[in-house]
This record gives sequence, C-alpha cells and structure tokens, in this order.
Amino acid sequence: MQIVNLIDKLYKNNDLDYGEILFILTHMEKEEKNYLIQKSNETRMKVYGNKVYMRGLIEFTNYCKIDCKYCGINGRNKNVERYRLSLEDILKCCDIGYKLGYRTFVLQGGEDPYNSDDRIVNMVTEIKNRYPDTAITLSIGEKSYESYEKYYKAGADRYLLRHETASRELFERIHIHSDYDNRLKCLWDLKKIGYQVGTGFMVGIPTQTKEDLVKDLLLLKKLAPEMVGIGPFIPHKDTVYRNETGGSLEDTITMIALTRLFLPNALLPATTALGSIQPFGREQGIKAGANVVMPNLSPTSVREKYSLYNGKICTGDEAAECRSCIENRIASAGFTMDMSRGDHIQWRSKI
Repeated sequence: MQIVNLIDKLYKNNDLDYGEILFILTHMEKEEKNYLIQKSNETRMKVYGNKVYMRGLIEFTNYCKIDCKYCGINGRNKNVERYRLSLEDILKCCDIGYKLGYRTFVLQGGEDPYNSDDRIVNMVTEIKNRYPDTAITLSIGEKSYESYEKYYKAGADRYLLRHETASRELFERIHIHSDYDNRLKCLWDLKKIGYQVGTGFMVGIPTQTKEDLVKDLLLLKKLAPEMVGIGPFIPHKDTVYRNETGGSLEDTITMIALTRLFLPNALLPATTALGSIQPFGREQGIKAGANVVMPNLSPTSVREKYSLYNGKICTGDEAAECRSCIENRIASAGFTMDMSRGDHIQWRSKI
C-alpha cells in the first residue's frame, strides 16, 4: 500500500477507510506530507479559489461553568480575571468591525450562566437589526435544542462547537462533568435546526493516539459540518496539563490537509493557535487548505483575559491594525483576503 496512491484515492473520492487513514498517519514521510499538502491546496483552489475569508471575533465573556482540564478559563481556575462585555460594548465592537469591512461576527464566550437565552437572543437581534447584511456565528457551548432554536430564529446563522476529540475515552479524560454523547447530540441538533455548523478538534492532546485522530476524521465525514477548526493542544500554566508537551505544527497541518480532502467544501480556519506556536503557522495552515482567519475585534483591555492557552497572539493590536497585519500576511503567502460573509459554498443559494 503506497502512501501517494492513498492520497490520490482520497483526492479523487474524498474518502478512505479506517485502516487506510491509519496507514497514512503511521507511515507518511516528509515528501509524502508535501504531496498531501499539494493535493489539499489544489482541492481548496478548485472549490474556493485563493480567497481567505475574514471573520471578526468578539470574545464577550470569559466566565465559564465548565471544567475542561486543558482550558485556561475553566470554571475551577481561580487565577482568571473574569469579565463580561455589555451589549453596548459588543455593539461597539461590531460598529468598528463593520466600518473595517467585516460581514461576519463571531460571538465567542465561555458557558456563562449570566447570558440567558433572552440575553443571547437580544444580542443577536440587536446586531441583525443594525447590520442585516452580516452573518452571526455563535460559539457559546452546549445548549438545549430549544435554546439553539431560539438563537437561530433570532438571526444567528452559524454555530461553532468543537467536539475536541472523537474518542470517548479521551474526551472523558480531559473533561470534568462533560458528556460525550451530549456533545455529539448538540452537533446533530444544530444541523437539524438549520445552522451552518462548525466543529473541530485538538491535535497533540496528552495520551492522544493516531487511532484517535482517525476517529476525528471519520466523525467529520459522517457529520459533514460546514466549518472545521483544527488547532494544536497548547498547555496553559493554570491547568493540570501545564507541564505537558503541546501539539506540533507539523501534525496539525497534516490533519488540516487531510480534512480538506475529506471535506472539500468545508470552511477551515487557520487558527490563532497555529500562529501562537510558530510565527508563520497560520500561513502554513492556509497553504495546506485552510481558508478562514478570525482577527480579534474584542477591546484590547480584555484580550489577555480570554486566555485559553499560553502564548496567545494578537492580544494588543487595535482592530484596524490587526486587520492590516493579517491582510499583508495573507497577501505575502499568495492569497487574497475576502471580507464578504463567506458562506459555505453549498449554502450561498440559500442566503
């Protein structure tokens, strides 16, 4: 079984079985990884061209009731300086972002009980009333079907909920009081309601195996999400994983490239975490098939407080500086920034 032949098969059919994926991950050498990246880039170019879509990220609360062992804002961490942005603060971020050309706002936060369904609905409604031509993405964790439905009816277009790992055993090892089955149920609920759904996973979690990563790809193929966020595990100083080794850029790039071939139409972010572990990590992610970046629109006064992992980049730049910096880096990598809503290609006729 030749790696190149398997990559060609995946490029052509957008699918491989468990054993074939495991063989690639176990035996692939440098030249074959380069070939994989070449084919993933070809796939992205066929579907989306050289465009990289911009989303304006607003991290509006770092309060969280959940105890994810790897996360710096987990509910048990007493060293976090907590904050919540007011609706007025959030709208100011949107005002700045809209003037800079953003047409998607990503509202991300911990699972904060303060933000009731009514508050979230009001937030979405206010943004949509002010800027009806924008897309709103929510990333606020596990909710009931009824809650998700309320947000959708209020105008939310997309929802990000990373599964983190498709291995039940690993999921239970890195979470406290989180239910693997409920996480997957939430993702299927979101699809049923009609969201453009985003999920994703970490690469390099302590004790993670190649078999676990195979499960991630097979879950993605089954779920067929519109967006997939893949980033390296990065230890945080205030968690039990503080002394663990983080995930590598090379392994993360490999998983991005494989995901692009499994899901040719997916929107794949080049995550902030990629740039945090290597200065040109995001550019490498884009060259491997990623086509979304999310510059930070949050007030600079709170950016360092939204600390999911150590070494997070872009905690000080003003929104305009952040956009300009990323635009230049995208151009230097040979790609073009796109400030439109940037919907999943199969959804564009529905909007």
